[in-house]
Amino acid sequence: MDGFLLAYEGFDSEAEGLREALTSTGNGYLCTRGAAEWEGADDVHYPGTYAHGGYNRETTMIGGLPVLNEDLVNLPNWLVLKLRIEGEDAITLEDVELLDYRHEYDIRNATVLRHLRFRDRGGRETTLTSRRFVSMADQHHAGIEWTLVPENWSGHVEVISALDARVSNAGVARYQRLEGRHLNPISPRTFGPEVIALKAETRQSNLYISQATRTRVFRGGESLPAGRTLDQMEDYIQQVLAFDVRQGEATRVEKLVAFYTSRDPAVSDTLMRAARSAARHSDFSAAFDRHSAAWEELWRTCDGRVSGNEQVQLLLRLHTAHLLQVCSPYTADLDAGMPARGLNGEAYRGHVFWDEMYAFPFLNVRLPEVARGLLMYRYRRIGEARAAAREAGFRGAMFPWQSGSEGIEETQRVHLNPLSGRWEPDLSHNQRHVNAAIFFNIWNYFQATHDHAFLENYGAEMMLDIARFWASIAHFNPARERYEIHGVMGPDEFHEKYPGAQQGGLANNAYTNVMVAWLCDIAAKLPSLLSASSAEGLRARLSISGDELALWQDMSRRMFVPIHENGIISQFEGWVDLEELDWDVYRAKYDSIQRLDRILRAEGDDPDRYKIAKQADTVMLFYLFSDEELREIFERLGYGYRPDTAARNVEYYDQRTSHGSTLSFVTYAGVLAAIDPESSWDRFLVALGSDVDDIQGGTTKEGIHLGVMAGTLDLVQRHYAGAQIRDSVLYFDPRLPSGLGGLSFRVQFREAPILVTLNSDLLTLEVQPEGASHEIRAGIPGDVRELCPGDRAVFELSQDRA
Repeated sequence: MDGFLLAYEGFDSEAEGLREALTSTGNGYLCTRGAAEWEGADDVHYPGTYAHGGYNRETTMIGGLPVLNEDLVNLPNWLVLKLRIEGEDAITLEDVELLDYRHEYDIRNATVLRHLRFRDRGGRETTLTSRRFVSMADQHHAGIEWTLVPENWSGHVEVISALDARVSNAGVARYQRLEGRHLNPISPRTFGPEVIALKAETRQSNLYISQATRTRVFRGGESLPAGRTLDQMEDYIQQVLAFDVRQGEATRVEKLVAFYTSRDPAVSDTLMRAARSAARHSDFSAAFDRHSAAWEELWRTCDGRVSGNEQVQLLLRLHTAHLLQVCSPYTADLDAGMPARGLNGEAYRGHVFWDEMYAFPFLNVRLPEVARGLLMYRYRRIGEARAAAREAGFRGAMFPWQSGSEGIEETQRVHLNPLSGRWEPDLSHNQRHVNAAIFFNIWNYFQATHDHAFLENYGAEMMLDIARFWASIAHFNPARERYEIHGVMGPDEFHEKYPGAQQGGLANNAYTNVMVAWLCDIAAKLPSLLSASSAEGLRARLSISGDELALWQDMSRRMFVPIHENGIISQFEGWVDLEELDWDVYRAKYDSIQRLDRILRAEGDDPDRYKIAKQADTVMLFYLFSDEELREIFERLGYGYRPDTAARNVEYYDQRTSHGSTLSFVTYAGVLAAIDPESSWDRFLVALGSDVDDIQGGTTKEGIHLGVMAGTLDLVQRHYAGAQIRDSVLYFDPRLPSGLGGLSFRVQFREAPILVTLNSDLLTLEVQPEGASHEIRAGIPGDVRELCPGDRAVFELSQDRA
């Protein structure tokens, strides 16, 4: 399959949940786990379908207190197809003898396939092949095709085709005590002899969800008449198709499905709309061809070719496919954020965090309209961000750490420690650095696209209000003559507060303060990048004075950054006073110490006491910025930045980081690319295989880690190929590890499509003749050229770079 096939031989009940997550099918509107159509939810199987924006709130009483959570809802199960032979019970895997079983995922067109041969209790041997897709050609359509071949028998069969709203959110074990019922039934309906439909409503958010399906039977290309009977309840409807099969002859069953919700435009009654769409559906083959053609178009833009390692090629494509299942061209118009765990599981309740920061570099230069749509998700919630800032006593816009439907803070106040079984306070809402991430994403989107319309109408407003928030949460310390920020958390979630403190938050998280110094410099100059009328209107609308711009400029020069001995940047003020942990003791005692916070709390200890980190925190600075950029920031702040600053800090924190988030492996792989290429490659391989190998011991089945998947693509682009946009120039400063022979991928820089080809000696940039008509500036440090459409530029790479 030319590097596009993920395949599993044999059925493994313990691995089925993982396989379901990895073989999900989606199109950027909705996504369905790769569960078998004939299996319901149990300890092995978990059918799940999720759509952007499909949230609902429910309250659970825990310890006598109400706990309110908003969840991405598991929608009605449209997969249901079951086989009955000669009137016996419907076939399930545990009731038959499997003679052959293969579960495949065709990455090229996000199609899940199963091939099984089984012997039932009557001794009948049957081959069943299942093929399923969620259409990338029509966001509201999906299809299933079964091919049945009786191997040693002929007889009568029945196929049950159903839509099932008797579902709940039960896919995450640690959420089991939380309310998982989110749907109320509305009505099942039939539309003619072939179409059945079902409508449900979320219990609090009042979102209508309708599904309709048309099921037909074929043999030899001809429609096969089938007897049809109907059964229905208020939350379930099924049609039973009865027909005869003959030994050795293939019979096909096609189930075509349509989905609509009340969030969709141009829809009056979702049930009627779904039913009409299902009735008009073409056959499976034609629908699948259109779907495949749409994926081919995406791959022309988004595929990256690597040489030297077939497994790396396969997994990069798997990650690309998963990102596109959640963030496709359809997503641009949906008012959708990027859920950290994608749309194929219920972990993190489908919330939007800062993980999108790892996806924007890939999307900005391939699908800029999708990146713009994700930023619009933030803009539409700026009112809530402003309200949150006011309620906390600040100005500007304070976006939430976890965002859902409305943009209010969705971070839970308590969470379950699965090691101790205790519910513990959750202070992670203090990760205000998400605001800096949003600013960073807006700025880098603009750098890649020069989308002045977005900047003037939406982006600048968000950026200025984010800068205003940071100026109000910061305070000036006259003793130091520097600005400080207290009461926040950095990306390292092990430290929520100081040891023994009652109040959450830390002082002067270095990552946060440096990001604020960087963004304040840009914010102070931002009005000068806008047209005179836009700048004047924005300053008037936001009441931005010259004094406020001067304050931001001052903060860009005088933020405090804690630095302790030997030029090591302290993760936060007071870090140096914490105790060192005896890592060897814990490595010997536990199989995995990635979640040291849970281990320590289960032992009655406190992670706040120790110099330990869950994931990259200070080190994030070296991932997001080049050495040159960081040197400029630190020198503007009046701090020294030595040639070995990055190497010393990365080594220091690497020894004290448990990498409890797989994002940490992405970050360390990126920063080590120019410092220790072999170690970088090792970390990259861990990140690349973290979901497919489920290195966190069961978390991937709850939803893939989309930030990590996107992060591996970002790492290849920005750190191994060295792509970076600065001062309107697309730079490449490659750091190819020995495990990669070369790279080839396409990018779109300010509307100019470019084919990038790279090996250890040469970088070739080919500006495609289609696209923008203007010239661009691109190259390597010390050799920047002006390129026009049709130009081909070759750059020789020196072999003596550090």
